[in-house]
Amino acid sequence: MEPGSVENLSIVYHSRDFLVVSKHWDVRIDSRAWRHTLTLQAQLRHRFPELADPDTFYGFRFCHQLDFSTSGVLCVALSKAAAASAYKCFKERRVTKAYLALVRGHIQETRVTISYAIGRSSVEGRTHTMCIEGSPGCENPKPSLTELVVLEHGLYAGDPVSKVLLQPLTGRTHQLRVHCSALGHPVVGDLTYGPSTDQEAQPFRMMLHALYLRVPTQAERVEACTPDPFLPTLDACWCPHTLLQPLDQLIQDLQDAPDPPPAERASGPDRSLPRPVRCPETEAQRASCLQWLSEWTLEPDN
Repeated sequence: MEPGSVENLSIVYHSRDFLVVSKHWDVRIDSRAWRHTLTLQAQLRHRFPELADPDTFYGFRFCHQLDFSTSGVLCVALSKAAAASAYKCFKERRVTKAYLALVRGHIQETRVTISYAIGRSSVEGRTHTMCIEGSPGCENPKPSLTELVVLEHGLYAGDPVSKVLLQPLTGRTHQLRVHCSALGHPVVGDLTYGPSTDQEAQPFRMMLHALYLRVPTQAERVEACTPDPFLPTLDACWCPHTLLQPLDQLIQDLQDAPDPPPAERASGPDRSLPRPVRCPETEAQRASCLQWLSEWTLEPDN
């Protein structure tokens, strides 16, 4: 696949207050390090120099984060007021997100609800990773919920693989990668939570893609959907052989679903989707959120 460059920025939504881009799989969102020359921030400055805000550290206000190795939809606010309205939607869990992934093995169930609590690992050598409750050294695990729908079975480079749609109903760090790994079906190409194998034999990227995003701000309904990147025509190593659920219908269901009310998630047309685990906000979390919002002019939340 073609590597990222400063010119190949894909725009999927553009209004006066928001941009939604499709982040390339090998591009960082931002970086202070001199050696990270290619970032999404640099791509945005190159494409939209007139939109860069000199009062912010990176020039653009990123409403949320994607891992370096995850591709797909990412929302950018073009003013402090727009950033505040998006932040409110994320805080109230009114944002709808869906991801595509290729995971190891053939998952036999068509739908799986994954509810392992996720905490930070204190194990030596893994202090920057997450883990599920009950794992050695798992600190402060928090309730986490992911809905998984199996789309296809097939082979990737000869190994059994499932193509899945993932809906995170909570927003923990590395949630989808940790949940898939805990289920016994790690994301293909995930070097952190996948099996320990020769890196030279690994795929060219981690097979996790942010497919769909909807942020229902008070002023506008920001909605964007990107094309499926996991197709045999784009990656000859991926050979699907059994279709279980058509992706187009699931996308339509997402688009038809009403916006959830504040602080809870409606399940949309499919009432089998669970509601998220609701945890009371601590004073420390509230203070952190207020500081995060007040420091938009310094740097985005990480």
